[in-house]
Amino acid sequence: MAFPLFSQVQLTQDIPQFGLKKGNIGTIVEHYSMTEGKEDGYSLEGLIEQDTVEVTESQIAIIVRELILLKN
Repeated sequence: MAFPLFSQVQLTQDIPQFGLKKGNIGTIVEHYSMTEGKEDGYSLEGLIEQDTVEVTESQIAIIVRELILLKN
């Protein structure tokens, strides 16, 4: 499943080489389609200052925000 560009996602696991923890939130800025049998990749912004972090699809989950409508 390809996540849409500019979606907010959270990490599903730690990425120690960047000091990132499961649950950290970033924004997808690039999608890298891979050949059959390999995981797609993504570049995320907002996790480390002035740089992107490359992750595989299994390392992220999309953040779903619920819209609550209140009746007056």
